[in-house]
Amino acid sequence: MSDVTIMGLSLKNPVIVGSGLLTDQERNIRTLLAAGAGAVVTKTIHPNPPKDLDERILRLPVGMINSTTYSKRSVDHWLKVLRSLTEDQLPIIASLHADTPSELGDLAAQVQGTGCRALELGISCLNEESGLEDDNPDRVYAYTSETRARTSLPLSVKLAIGEGLEDRVRAAIAGGADAITVSDTISGAAVSPDTGGLELGGVFGYSGPGIKPLVLAAIWRLRKRGFVLPIMGVGGISSGRDVADYLHVGANVTQVYTALHTDMRATLQRIVTEAEQVIPRTAELPLEVAT
Repeated sequence: MSDVTIMGLSLKNPVIVGSGLLTDQERNIRTLLAAGAGAVVTKTIHPNPPKDLDERILRLPVGMINSTTYSKRSVDHWLKVLRSLTEDQLPIIASLHADTPSELGDLAAQVQGTGCRALELGISCLNEESGLEDDNPDRVYAYTSETRARTSLPLSVKLAIGEGLEDRVRAAIAGGADAITVSDTISGAAVSPDTGGLELGGVFGYSGPGIKPLVLAAIWRLRKRGFVLPIMGVGGISSGRDVADYLHVGANVTQVYTALHTDMRATLQRIVTEAEQVIPRTAELPLEVAT
């Protein structure tokens, strides 16, 4: 399996660990990299994360629903962690969000000062108190352009599949994005057999194998319609075959997350090993791109 370049990072493989609870600690980040991850995306760093929310994970027969939002660790804590990881030349992508575009730009400038080499804008999380059912191109452009104005770091904008995806991608490009990450979680719900009400108390982010066909279709359509920027494909990856599938439809790299909630280190090692076995036998995969 060839090395891959994405957002200026040279990775040993196209299997990146996505942002989430598992990447909220420096110890876990280092463990995942030692287990073979091409790179790791931090839990989303936010200067004012929501407080007093009931944040939980609900495992389903296929995938999971989570009501989590952003890291509760302070920006100062994360700046120290990023400096430590950068000093060891580890391939880290810092996931960032803030309440306003201006605040996100300020945060990106602070993160650049740590030596971190790439950013992902986690602006499409639907688990905030107000929810995010109406993400739109103007909002995407505002957050992306303000961040680009404050940092020279390569950045990817993480977007959820769904209505208007192409317009939101165009807005990210116009705002200065170097790549996009597709997809963030999508709206999901489960009914409690005991109460008849919704588990976790509402509609939250669904991830796992159930969204893989939807994300594959979205990435395939983006490529068919002429979008050429690098894409990080996310959704339902639990095997090396899944990694290859994403590369076949036009993703440049992949992110794995939900599957790692079961036997994190062993599961990641298995996926990376399987990908190494499958990808050399596939043809014309986009394993290296310029940013």
